[in-house]
Amino acid sequence: MAAKSKETELFTLDDGTPARALHPVVLSASRATDLPAFYADWLFSRLRLGFCEWRNPFNGERLAICLDRVRFIVFWSKNPRPLLRFLPQLRDLGIGCYVQYTLNDYEREGLEPRVPPLERRLETFLALEAALGAERVIWRFDPLLLTPALGEDELLGRIGRIGERLRGHAERLIFSFADIAPYPRVARNLRRLGIGYVDWDEGRMRAFAGRLVPLARGLGLEPLACAEGIELEGVGRSSCVDRFLMARISAEDHGGEPDPVLLSELGLGLWRPQGGGLFAGFGDEPPAGAVALPGGAYVVPRRKNKDPGQRRECGCARSKDIGMYNTCPHQCAYCYANTSPQSALENYRRLRGEQAPVGFRSV
Repeated sequence: MAAKSKETELFTLDDGTPARALHPVVLSASRATDLPAFYADWLFSRLRLGFCEWRNPFNGERLAICLDRVRFIVFWSKNPRPLLRFLPQLRDLGIGCYVQYTLNDYEREGLEPRVPPLERRLETFLALEAALGAERVIWRFDPLLLTPALGEDELLGRIGRIGERLRGHAERLIFSFADIAPYPRVARNLRRLGIGYVDWDEGRMRAFAGRLVPLARGLGLEPLACAEGIELEGVGRSSCVDRFLMARISAEDHGGEPDPVLLSELGLGLWRPQGGGLFAGFGDEPPAGAVALPGGAYVVPRRKNKDPGQRRECGCARSKDIGMYNTCPHQCAYCYANTSPQSALENYRRLRGEQAPVGFRSV
């Protein structure tokens, strides 16, 4: 159990090592690995204990992530089915959530060899939506990847077929174009597997988006691009860790008004119409940038809240990611988070085994 030292403001990890402590309000779980699919039991055991350990991938520093102030978790997953049995615990803890659910169809190409079959993943999406609601399960078809055999027409067709199954059960479609060149390791993995890829240039991206937008809107979906450097007509810019969505969900969960700790962390303020009587609200317009909440209040930006640890084009709000690179056994061919498929599988087996380091023991 972690212990706090009043003199040093350090926490003592399970093995007795002192570590700097962070007290995040928003967790990202996780861009670095599929925590919901493979480590959900670990995460919820640590929520009960009140802290977890995280190692900085750039300098190796071990940090204690104290979970006492957590109000919201954004989950990222290709198989979030294990979350279903833990959702009551989240509610008991008073922690809000939504799920960024990557639901692709690359079965024929073998690009995601260890994810469940597409039909099973569709069933999971619908089960999560039934448990959480459509705004809290966000569909990602990400990345959009072309091969010599998988062209734009077929890719659009696959998006459309999944979209038909999700009609009325999803509100957003987030996508990005596969960007292989900046990741030489990814290019090597694709070549090793004998998978060719076709680069997206700006003209091709614009043409594809021009066809994707009416398809998505016809399915009742808002098309949003994740961290793309160009403006695409009819496509919004995604904030995958979305402070306005978090505020709205928190308001829904707390009787119409968001948790004040979360609201402050997100850099948002609360605004309500003033006045009373016959002319209540007359001429009392919400300020620029205000977003309506259930119950008649609005949230308004008080300060910028962009996550400084993400790419310039990323629109995500600040959060603390608690995942570890090189630990996801999905084995996706285009993955940038694993150094190699073999090392990721070895790390997964080690972390889930009897000799797993603190923070990743099976419970």
